[in-house]
Amino acid sequence: MNIKSLKTYFFTELQTIQEDAEIESFFFILTEFLHNLKRIDVSLHPDFEVSETDFEKWQSIISELKTEKPIQYITGEAWFYGLRFEVNENTLIPRPETEELVEWIVDGLKIKGKGQRVLDIGTGSGCIPIALKKEIPSAQVSAIDISEKALKMARKNALNNQVEVNFIQQDILQTSNLQISKSSNFLFDVIVSNPPYVRNLEKHEIKKNVLDYEPHLALFVDDSDALLFYRKIAQLALKSLTPNGKLFFEINQYLAKETVELVEQLGFKNIELRKDFIGNDRMICCGL
Repeated sequence: MNIKSLKTYFFTELQTIQEDAEIESFFFILTEFLHNLKRIDVSLHPDFEVSETDFEKWQSIISELKTEKPIQYITGEAWFYGLRFEVNENTLIPRPETEELVEWIVDGLKIKGKGQRVLDIGTGSGCIPIALKKEIPSAQVSAIDISEKALKMARKNALNNQVEVNFIQQDILQTSNLQISKSSNFLFDVIVSNPPYVRNLEKHEIKKNVLDYEPHLALFVDDSDALLFYRKIAQLALKSLTPNGKLFFEINQYLAKETVELVEQLGFKNIELRKDFIGNDRMICCGL
């Protein structure tokens, strides 16, 4: 079977499950993953022959896609801020709106200059601190997560992307200060977090591929105290930011007003709320 015929077969198998644009995206992700063929290569070489062994791999992947398993978990990789990250069921799949948060932080760090100290709380795959370190090599970057399995993946991603990040296992809700090692107790210029923020009442909005496969520990928060992580992290940041330091959050679009009010009541100033690329309230920055 050639690659052109395979594309027709791929679409036919998945057309009742996914939209055409999504199927096309999956197809080109897989041509590169399985055959090292980019989109332009597929167009230029429609007669590229797919071996029987490779076709069996396609069939196996199609079976997984029919269960709506995220393609990133099938290939074991995701791209974020131009960097490749390994992902699995212990880590959230990095998302485009988080790239916008990173861009916001990068812009600020470039203005401040060298030697900035950065802490990411709830790091998952390590995408935020690794991207920041890659963009600002002079920064001292640390990251915390409760899950040792997630940290194992984050450390591997840092190694693969050739950056040095200090990873710490810690339950932020049980933490009284952000001392990241026994021998250091310094202040941070930037603290950033993309904590769990999806309320259980919003589960009906979550797609099956997320709800059934991505780690609920990193996604959901109890309806009765949806800002639990924001409150705790902001309280810790009050003691751990430099005088001109900044706190950045990715937020629940439905709780933007409440999140802004929370950090304001805790004493943060110069609070800025930004929308993501599709127009949802998605991130805030504030200082002391």
